[in-house]
Amino acid sequence: MSYQTLLFDVDDTLLDFQSAERQALNNLFRDLELPLDTDTYQYYHELNESLWRKFEVGQLTRPEMLVKRFHDLFVHVGHPEVDFSQAETVYRNHLAEGHDLEPEALQLVLDLSQKHDLYIVTNGVAATQQKRLDEANIAQYFQQVFISEIIGAQKPELKFFEQVAANIVAFDRRKTLVIGDSLTSDIKGANGFDLDSVWFNPLKKPNESGEIPTFEIDHLLQLETIVA
Repeated sequence: MSYQTLLFDVDDTLLDFQSAERQALNNLFRDLELPLDTDTYQYYHELNESLWRKFEVGQLTRPEMLVKRFHDLFVHVGHPEVDFSQAETVYRNHLAEGHDLEPEALQLVLDLSQKHDLYIVTNGVAATQQKRLDEANIAQYFQQVFISEIIGAQKPELKFFEQVAANIVAFDRRKTLVIGDSLTSDIKGANGFDLDSVWFNPLKKPNESGEIPTFEIDHLLQLETIVA
């Protein structure tokens, strides 16, 4: 199969979200003059992941999810007096400053953009994701950036991929490939829209989701062999 249209996830696929998240939370706690220890960071990290999963399946709206994570965090650490909504805004501003690339990501997009059509498909907050892509100096390699906040639907919803397909000229699902790290978002969404997919799994985690990707890689440059 020859793939022409490549749909890339952002966080933990092209950009190192774990690094950005830790830096943003450190900066938020610094601004609030509160200590941030390893246990508190881990609590937030696991809480944030669980809330994003609920958002993906429609159990929470985006505004509910974004504020609830800080409500629960500061109640957990004994500081319920913190303005949760303001904390979310400050955190998101710091998060937008995090644009470290995953290993091999720059080389990959440089190589593939020569002969393929590259697109971004992300559930992130629009202003945050666009700024991170711009400052990572990779935005110019993508034909278009599709962000759930703008589309009005999120991965893995069928509506999200319908909107993506409708906005790509001469879209051919047989020549389209979804690349991402999330089985419950990227791979599930691709399967639901009958698209081939690549699960980027650098830590070689077991697949316990029930969602089966077409391909699995643990280094980004392995993708070049798949699409060649």
